[in-house]
Order: sequence, then structure tokens, then C-alpha cells
Amino acid sequence: MRWARGAIAGLLSAAVAVGVGELIAWLVRPVAAPVVAVGNRVVDLTPESVRLWAIRNFGSNDKHVLLTGIYVVLVLAAAGIGVLAWRWFIVGVLGIAAAGGFAIYCAASAHGAHGSDVVPSILGTASALGVLFFLHDQHSRTVPEGPPDSVDHEDGGLERRSFLTRAAWVGGGAVAGGLAGRGLQHARFDVSAARAGVVLPTPSGSAAATSIPPGADLGVSGTPWATPNKDFYRVDTALYVPQVSPSDWKLRIHGMVDREVEITYDQLKARPLIERWVTLNCVSNGVGGDLIGNALWLGTLLAPLLNEAGIHPDADQLLMSSADAMTIGAPTAPLLDGRDAMLAIGMNGQPLPQAHGFPVRAIVPGLYGYISACKWITDIEATTFANKAYWVTEGWEPHPELQLASRIDTPRIGKKVKAGVRIPIAGVAWDQHVGISKVEVQIGKGAWEAATLATVQSTDTWRQWVYYWTPPQPGSYLLTVRATDAAGRLQVDEFAAPFPSGATGLHNILVQAT
Repeated sequence: MRWARGAIAGLLSAAVAVGVGELIAWLVRPVAAPVVAVGNRVVDLTPESVRLWAIRNFGSNDKHVLLTGIYVVLVLAAAGIGVLAWRWFIVGVLGIAAAGGFAIYCAASAHGAHGSDVVPSILGTASALGVLFFLHDQHSRTVPEGPPDSVDHEDGGLERRSFLTRAAWVGGGAVAGGLAGRGLQHARFDVSAARAGVVLPTPSGSAAATSIPPGADLGVSGTPWATPNKDFYRVDTALYVPQVSPSDWKLRIHGMVDREVEITYDQLKARPLIERWVTLNCVSNGVGGDLIGNALWLGTLLAPLLNEAGIHPDADQLLMSSADAMTIGAPTAPLLDGRDAMLAIGMNGQPLPQAHGFPVRAIVPGLYGYISACKWITDIEATTFANKAYWVTEGWEPHPELQLASRIDTPRIGKKVKAGVRIPIAGVAWDQHVGISKVEVQIGKGAWEAATLATVQSTDTWRQWVYYWTPPQPGSYLLTVRATDAAGRLQVDEFAAPFPSGATGLHNILVQAT
């Protein structure tokens, strides 16, 4: 069928564009590959409400969902363009040109774009047009004239075989180019080997400060007190994780300072290092959400470096920039008030995972990640809040107060429990750099009952809690939790969505006793 051949020609044109783009991205940089470039620009153009929906529903898998969606749209558009081209060739040419033009626009205008980023999309588009001409020319020269009934079957079979042969060669070339491009990108840019070669120095201080305190993990909630690296949440805009070698890494502190400071990775490692348990919490975390984790971070304190630079008193913001040009605006005062704000190089006894900021990231207890936890950090500019960071331009508050919160982790939502059998109601509560003094549980509309709190060694981590309860009889029960922080502040019970300054409200779950 002619429409099927058209669809195949369109799909092969798109495949060649992607394959050539991947191959040329090896010579430029991975984020310049057409699909990644389009994805990065889509992230920039997506309304914040849609982004929050994606984070809420897909969590750290949001990037995989986005890229899958781009490939699906590409397949459908390519097939449609190919079908149209088989009937009106100029329409197919214009369709490919339009799609390629969009990819070129995305590559040129994505956040942190380089001028050379357009090259893979330009050459990919040109290759797609060449494939369309190649397959369409073969088709137009071999399709017999006349009504279908008058076409010699032998000639038609030869024409089909010739088309499929050419299509197979084109498809094979597209796959080979794409795989070769990915492989060459990996060989040139990937820093996994460099990370594997990093030996973390021994931190200052006693080992007791870095071990899990006895009683910190109650072992009943199903959520460990220490979050493994593989389970730690990830929320950022990087479709391709920045690849920064420790040998190339350098941090510059400048702006409203008495003197500029630059430090290399080796110089950072040679400074006094500390190891601290710190809980990080994403501002996008909804009531009862899981965009929070607790890890052991190894790094050097930021305050001494900032003091060496001599931050001006009127510089109320430290604008941090990452290797992929993301900007994170941290209020200056918390980084200089004595808390363990650090440049971290280790996480849970290992060099930072690449997805979590290798080789260096910022960690600031008591602040949301979007105003402090800059991954792949390379630059700190002392400035004012008049200079807006990325997330502030998207409508988020520039320096919100971290919200006191608590969560029920067990029993799980919808879980059936046995009436008359004692069960633990357990979870975590947090108000980093303030601490938790009390957690209470309410059954239905009953009185608030105090839960047992786990041991903590620092106010910078979350705190586990447990309350034992025996369902008196079969039925549905609403379980609600609330916390009081170490300053005596009771958790806000009024619901508010995460945007623009963090969620509030009490977490509750419904369980069924049988």
C-alpha cells in the first residue's frame, strides 16, 4: 500500500535525523542531541502547574516520561508527514523542514544553550530531507502508470522489493549512527570512571558524629532513617546529567565581594572536611509526599570560603550556578549563621552519585532544595534578590520559610488491619534546623495522643515516631498526624499546595479493620 510506504519513508527520515543528531552531538556535547534539546526547551516552556503535576504523578521518572512522550510524538508526526509526502511531496519537505526548524529553535533557546548546539539539529534535518528525496525519487521512478488493475504484478513486486531494500539500508544506517553516537558520547563525556577513582578523605571530628545514633531508626515504619543513594529523590531540569570531571571542576566566588576566590577539587578535598546527617526536602513535596530524604554528607563548610571572599553586607543573595547553567538563589544569612552549610563531595560514604551532583554540590540545612541545594555547582555570585534565580522566575517565592511537616508511613493507605490486634502507626516528622519536640496521632475525631519519638543527634534531620493502637472493632478509621517543632510551633492544619512556598496541611490515611 502506498500510504504504508509513505509512513515508512517518514519514519526512516526521522530515524536518520535522530541518528545523525546523536552522532554529531559527540562532537558538540550530549545535550545538543536533537531529542534532548527539544526536551530541555519543552521543560522551559511547560507551565509550572503542569510540571508540578508531572512531579506529583511520576516523581523522579518525570524525565523518562517526557522523553518517551517526545519519541511518541515524533513517530506519529513522522509517519503522517511521510504519508502526505507520498501524495504531495512538497508537503513532506515542508513538514520535515518545520520539525527540524523547531528542533533548531529549541537547541538555540534552551536554558544554558551554546551556539554550537544547533549543529546536530541542522545536520539531522538535512539528512532527513535527503532520505525523503532518496526514497521518494526511487518511488516516483519505479511506480508504473495506469490504474491498479493494469499494473504488471512482476513489476510491482520488483518495485516493492527495491523500496524495502533501500529502506532497510537507510534504517540500518540510522540505527548504527544513533548507537555509535551514544557510544562515542559516553566514551568522551561520561565521568563514571573518574568518579570510581575518587578516594574520599577522612573527615574531621569523631566517628560518633557520623554513625546512626542508637534508637534513631525505630524499625517499624518501613521508611529507613538513612535514605540509600538509589532511593534518594531527584528533582531537577537536567534531561542529561551534567558530566564534570574532578580534574576540570573549579568553583568561583565573585560578585559583591572584597576579593574573588577560586578553588579546585583537589584544593577543596585538602580543606578541613566534616560529615553530617542532613535531611533534604523538595518544595514540591506535597502533604504526605516522598520528595524528602536523609543522608550522610561529606564536605567542607561554606562559611569559611565565603568569609575569605568577604561578602558585602548588602549582598542578601548567593546566586549559585551549576555546570548546566541552572541558577539557585540562596539567602546569604543562613549560610553564614553557623549551621553546617557545606560544599559536599560525598553521600552515604561514597563520592556523590552523578545524578546527585558529582563532583560537588551545595547542602544547606533548613532550606528547601530549590534555594540552596545546587548540584554540579561551579559558581557563586554574591548579589541581591533583584537578580532572580531560575525557580523564582517560574513564580516560586525567593526565600520562603521551610514548613514543619509530618507523615504516616505505616500502615499504608488502603491496608487492612485486624480488629483487636495492636499495630504500630509510624512515620517521620521534620523541621530541619529547628527540630521536632512532639508528634501526636488522632483516630477519627478522637483526642490527640502523643507518639513515642526516636532518638536524634541533630535538629537537621527528620525524626521517626510511633504510636501503638488497637482497632476496637471492624470498620474504617481515619488516622491523622501532626507535629510540634522544637520552638513550640504547632504544625499548620490548613491545606496549601506546594506552589509557591511549600505545602501545609495534616497528613491522614484511611485504614480498614476487619
